[in-house]
Amino acid sequence: MAILVNLDVMMAKRKMSLGELAQKVDITAANLSILKNNKARAVRFSTLAAICEALHCQPGDILEFVRDGDEKEATE
Repeated sequence: MAILVNLDVMMAKRKMSLGELAQKVDITAANLSILKNNKARAVRFSTLAAICEALHCQPGDILEFVRDGDEKEATE
């Protein structure tokens, strides 16, 4: 089982760059990039809330649960 972060999808929908989102959320671009590239092991609720506020979305728009074996299909 895995949680995928679809932050890049929401950023594209909102036409927002990584740097612009990092500034709005008050997080470093490097840390935001780790989250965006599914390398993060955890995310604070306060960070998730700030991202949702900046992108005008819900946590479910960013986070996706994928069962084992389905990860390849979800990322294609």
